[in-house]
Amino acid sequence: MPAEQNGRAASRRNRQETVPSTIYASGLAKAAVIAAQNGLPLGNGADRRYSVAALWSMAAENDVEVDDELTQAQRRLKDLKTKISAQSKKNFLLERDVRFLDSRIALLIQNRMALDEQQEVASHLEELDTTEGHLLPDERKRQLYGNLFFLLQNEPRHIAALARLVSLSEIDTLLQTVMFTLYGNQYDSREEYLLLSMFQNVLSSQFDAATDFGSLLRANTPVSRMLTTYTRRGPGQTYLKHVLSARINKLIEMQDLDLEINPLKVYERMIEQIETATGKPSDLPKSISPEEASQHPDVQAIIAPRLVTLMEIAESFLTTIMGSLDQVPYGIRWICKQIRSLTKRKYPDASDLQICSLIGGFFFLRFINPAIVTPQAYMLVEGNPAQSPRRTLTLIAKMLQNLANKPTYSKEVYMMSLNPFVEQHKQRINRFLNELCEVGDFYESLEMDQYIALSKKDITLNISLNELYNTHSLLMQHMDVLAAADKHHLRICLQDLGSAPAQVPRAENKTVELPIFSRWEQPIPDFPSAIADSELTSSDIMYMDTKALYVQIIRTMPGLSSAVVKAGNKGSAAFNLARVAESAATSRDPTLVKKGIKVREMLYQLDEVMPAEQRQNPNRYALMCDEIRQELVHLGNLREKVDKEIGSLELVFKTIIDHNNYLRSQLESYKAYLQNVRIKSGVTGSKSSKAQVQGPFKFTHAHLEKDGIIVESNVPDNRRSNIFFNILSPLPGTFIIALHYKGREKAILEMDLKLDDLLEKQQLGVTLLDLEYVQLSVNKTLALLNKTFLKR
Repeated sequence: MPAEQNGRAASRRNRQETVPSTIYASGLAKAAVIAAQNGLPLGNGADRRYSVAALWSMAAENDVEVDDELTQAQRRLKDLKTKISAQSKKNFLLERDVRFLDSRIALLIQNRMALDEQQEVASHLEELDTTEGHLLPDERKRQLYGNLFFLLQNEPRHIAALARLVSLSEIDTLLQTVMFTLYGNQYDSREEYLLLSMFQNVLSSQFDAATDFGSLLRANTPVSRMLTTYTRRGPGQTYLKHVLSARINKLIEMQDLDLEINPLKVYERMIEQIETATGKPSDLPKSISPEEASQHPDVQAIIAPRLVTLMEIAESFLTTIMGSLDQVPYGIRWICKQIRSLTKRKYPDASDLQICSLIGGFFFLRFINPAIVTPQAYMLVEGNPAQSPRRTLTLIAKMLQNLANKPTYSKEVYMMSLNPFVEQHKQRINRFLNELCEVGDFYESLEMDQYIALSKKDITLNISLNELYNTHSLLMQHMDVLAAADKHHLRICLQDLGSAPAQVPRAENKTVELPIFSRWEQPIPDFPSAIADSELTSSDIMYMDTKALYVQIIRTMPGLSSAVVKAGNKGSAAFNLARVAESAATSRDPTLVKKGIKVREMLYQLDEVMPAEQRQNPNRYALMCDEIRQELVHLGNLREKVDKEIGSLELVFKTIIDHNNYLRSQLESYKAYLQNVRIKSGVTGSKSSKAQVQGPFKFTHAHLEKDGIIVESNVPDNRRSNIFFNILSPLPGTFIIALHYKGREKAILEMDLKLDDLLEKQQLGVTLLDLEYVQLSVNKTLALLNKTFLKR
């Protein structure tokens, strides 16, 4: 060890020897020692990034031992953020259900068209059960899952790698866990930073895997789905509501404003209007090409002023968006910054225009434009916009996208007439997209938050059983890629857990409160021995803990707090610390009495470690008094910010609740539609509920084999004549196929089938239905059910 380092170590030891052995070290102080040991020493020198003292300031903002107006407001704010996070997750699940039913209804419609007006049934809604619970039967498994999910949350690279490996069909369930559970507290800076770290890994790999510049971030991949889902979280919704809502509502009020510029559509509407006005068929040809329509002088005359109006409206939207730079959520801007940085590293020859097109592709395509095109889905408007405003919003979104992408051509030829808008604002949008990227990195802030987390205990996740089991299953499936080494922490966690359990039915999908902790975590060192290994001294720790306790005491005594702040404003920052301690120690509040006695002792200990000449100075604590006053002023300003944020988030929460109601109404509509299909397809013309039960209808093995319904059979040839099938429909769209053997009362095998499941198999190209003893053709089974039940 160099002499200089030996000298510093000896100096630290000498200072510590003068400190009394009873040090009142808070958990935060212990975390600060870890911070100092890891390169965040005390002080604000030019060569030091942060002061560890900031840890105490951060803790003061969220002090649970004080119950003043600020703390009460912070509790309301925290409760509101928790509600928003929980409700966002519920909305995500509802949206997934709506998408599922969308696809099932599409299957029904396709089948009806293909099979000549047959109406068939789908039944998925019976599974929609939101029962919640809090227990995991096996306590050891609970601890092992706690180890696993601590590792996943605190080392985001594992989730980033998994996201690259899963299929598009698996990504929604993984996103549910990542966005709304693992990092579900959307307003917690530490969780947000960890989530963004995961995004950095994902984006970096996406750029490394890209084969050409044009394919970057364009396709509908798991990564693009992740980016879109991130923008739908609370902060993104807040931004959209504040920035776009008024502008969109103003446009929607102009219901009669028709700004269609597609020449063919304009031509067709022109003919309709002529025929309506004259009451006679128009002489104009009905079927012409888009090129012919665009050359028609009347069409050109109609479109010309519409182009001017469209560009004016698009410019107003653009101005509003560009004026909201400071309101764009940090995470959105940070992702833009990563896209720019990765593009420059991967494609050093890329022009600023190309880089901005990628940034714009994320910001506009994934974030802004969906809200403009479907504002009702984002609860920016009440109800669905009328046809004309809806079309105008779509055109505005196309214009903004073309502007952000800087295309040399447009997919729709008629959009080329709006190129003057693109040319006029090209430089302007470039500046905005670059300014979006001008945000600081969060790594140092994350370090501070991680150290704060060291002083906390009882960290938990609320997670459903199926989220646990699905994540476990995906990790096991890709374990050899994610954790190849035998000693890899992730592999050890997974091997201890063993095989992943199967998904449970929705009614049994309980919510578990999962304590998360690391089995490899190093304990926070004891005091005072650990201080020797850090740049902090015992007196440093004592000074900051004493100051923090004084802030607690003064906050608990509102009159004193106001007096301290007012005195500071008049130029008198110092006040009598001993008198404050005495007032607390002799108060009627038992908690305050304990704190007063404790801080009085701490002040005495600080006096003990001071040099004798300094101890005689009556103003020796003037610096501490000034820092206490500054902290109180900061907390007073913080109260105003908290109240403002509460008001803002209350609007967000209302929006999310409204969106939840909107999604539920969609599900109810689907339910009514599907129930109607069930009735019509199953009991045509029947008024009796008993008539819904149809069958059983009997079919021999030979019959089904002859018609090609049985494709393969494991039944021995000499027994096939004794085999028959009964097919029953207890409810419309639901069937029971039972395999019987002559002479036996009970069926050998029964299988429940739902028509929409068969339709989905058909659409996915699944050809066989396995009944254990026989395999049936999916297509011909559908035809048999159609002939037997749906046409009766």
